[in-house]
Amino acid sequence: MAVPNTSQTTDASLLGELGVESTYRDANGVQLHVVTAGDPDRPLVVLLHGHPDFWYGWRDQIRALADAGFRVVIPDQRGANLSEAPDGTDPYRINELAADVRELIHSEGRNSAHVVGHDFGAFVAWNVALRYPSLVDRLGIFNVPHPTVYWETVTSSLRQIARSWYVWFYQVPRLPEWLLERNDMDNMVDTLEISSKPGTFDEETIERYKAAWQHTGIRPRINWYRGFRRSGRPSQETVSQPTLICWGEDDVGLVPSMAEKSVERCANGEIRMFSNASHWVHLEREEVTEELIRHLAGSSP
Repeated sequence: MAVPNTSQTTDASLLGELGVESTYRDANGVQLHVVTAGDPDRPLVVLLHGHPDFWYGWRDQIRALADAGFRVVIPDQRGANLSEAPDGTDPYRINELAADVRELIHSEGRNSAHVVGHDFGAFVAWNVALRYPSLVDRLGIFNVPHPTVYWETVTSSLRQIARSWYVWFYQVPRLPEWLLERNDMDNMVDTLEISSKPGTFDEETIERYKAAWQHTGIRPRINWYRGFRRSGRPSQETVSQPTLICWGEDDVGLVPSMAEKSVERCANGEIRMFSNASHWVHLEREEVTEELIRHLAGSSP
């Protein structure tokens, strides 16, 4: 088991802003590194990063949400950056990642929160909303479809099957880790750059990501996908919470038609499509943060 190294500096100090802090929380049997901002008494928002991300992927939203009157809590999900990385595949099943979020919300002394996710973090967010409906006040989703829509599409659309090649590749033992860790993690850097618009990740930011990847290694992140393939489906299909889906139309990994199908799985859903934006839509378009704040505040479009 990889134990978090609390002497490392890839924490809230990366932002260099007052009022943004790093803590460690015990949640669901693991220790999570958590970055927080905003008044602890304000409405709680949990932001969930994906792969190959860490908490820093929300850097453009943290202060904006705190300034808008929210309490912001961002974990490094288990296996990422400074959080604990259990051995094996089973600890990374989606139900375990969703339970981490449940316990994290309770660690703030709350019974519910707004939950927002991007990439694999959005799969976790969908599952938190479906598995623990009373835990989620409002749901925000960036560039990942509803789980049922994903599985239906990836088993019927040749276009999506081709785009999801890495999910199948990650099921192979040991080889993905070797390829992604070699040559100073050049292939991981390529993952960031290929999936984003030019300039989204500058050289300084890439070095910060490389430091984050080195803390636990690549295997726990690959185990997210192995655990995902082995996870049971939520018993509930329809998301009852007010849901905002923001989608960059130029996502190289996911076909945009899944966004429309996903909003149909929401009892109260809305969708915002962003042209000339990639999978990293929240880093590339300021309007995404504005839409998110409006949604979480309960304002009409």
